[in-house]
Amino acid sequence: MIKQILFVLALVLTLGIFAWTVNRLAAIFSLTKAAFPVRDIGQRIRLTLQVALGQSKILRRPVVGSMHALVWWGFLFILIGSIEMVIDGIAGTERILGNLGVVYDVIIALGDLFALLIALLILAFLFRRVFMHIKRFSGSEMTPHSHVDAKIALTLILFLMITLLGMNTFYILDASQSGHEVVGCYPVSRLLSGWFGGVTGQTAHTLHEINWWGHILGIFFFANYLPYSKHFHVFVSVPNVFLSNLAPLGKMTTMANITKEVKLMMDPDAAFVETTEDEPVERFGVCDVEDITWKHYLDSLACTQCGRCTSVCPANLTGKLLSPRKIVMNVRERMKEKGLKMIQNGKEWSDEKALLGDYVTAEELWACTTCNACARECPVNINQPAIILEMRRFLVMEQSAAPGELNQIFSNIENNGAPWQFSQEDRMQWAEELYMNQPVS
Repeated sequence: MIKQILFVLALVLTLGIFAWTVNRLAAIFSLTKAAFPVRDIGQRIRLTLQVALGQSKILRRPVVGSMHALVWWGFLFILIGSIEMVIDGIAGTERILGNLGVVYDVIIALGDLFALLIALLILAFLFRRVFMHIKRFSGSEMTPHSHVDAKIALTLILFLMITLLGMNTFYILDASQSGHEVVGCYPVSRLLSGWFGGVTGQTAHTLHEINWWGHILGIFFFANYLPYSKHFHVFVSVPNVFLSNLAPLGKMTTMANITKEVKLMMDPDAAFVETTEDEPVERFGVCDVEDITWKHYLDSLACTQCGRCTSVCPANLTGKLLSPRKIVMNVRERMKEKGLKMIQNGKEWSDEKALLGDYVTAEELWACTTCNACARECPVNINQPAIILEMRRFLVMEQSAAPGELNQIFSNIENNGAPWQFSQEDRMQWAEELYMNQPVS
């Protein structure tokens, strides 16, 4: 009974903190603008199964991709065991899902195997981060805090796998020495239990309880640490893939007020239609986080900071300042800085800074070739060019700050109806002396 009370208190505290975090995130999302309508549910489900659950993009790099995919798939099986632990903790039972029979044996056996495999893979990931100095893990946006955060998250996962194996190992010893039936199949833990053959029944029970509490409290702590870590993608990546923009990559969104103006030009009579209310002036593009859509912010939360986008960016590879990962990280960082203040002080609050200028420079934005290599490579379907194009739109339409070459093109289009510096009357002069224009004899 005492164990149940302590567990319920820990669970309530965990859920309370998590609910507070979710409520704060919901408040921040309320500051964002609408994006696109979420339709074509069938296509979205197929995309989620392929990219999020099937890890199709991760597996483009077979070795490291397979390692990450195995960790992800292993978590899915271990999650079932974690749910069972929550039920046992509340009800005061032991292995309550054991009545599932063979299905339970398969799930638990896979979880036991994956616990060892994940532990070994996490050690490999830690070795890569500490000793191998992978190029895509570096960059101006990858601060010391980013590296420490990654190592903390990996260490927590390693702790969870060790305590899971310890819990299973000493459960087998405790059940065997007390004459109880061992519920479930534990290929790895049964082997490990042979190493502790001299442990007494009471010691085995105590060690089982220590590992049980260590594992479940580790899960509770990890769940509340993730929203403040780069590993928040554990929660957000699947929804982000499901909510992907299904439009072709590179397609720019149209602005409602611009579309309205164009329609007025096509139908002059519409200009005389009276409106009953004044419509707010819409900002062109993105200057700061209050201009972004919910999808831009969701992308920033889903970012794994893996650097795959930057590693394939042709601008970055040729020494330009642009790093697609940095821009996505800047959105999350800026929203964390300003969004919370806006919630406290109102949407009009300003700190005299902006995402564009103080975090992202015009030089970075204009270095982008909009080739969409970053978006194609991202394992969680982040559309980096979408936010880049929106900030470019602000520079061009709000500040008239396009590069000189573009301004010349805009001027030519306005004056000549074409991007070239020639009038429409002179457009065919280049062909005057060609044989095709000569009279046939």
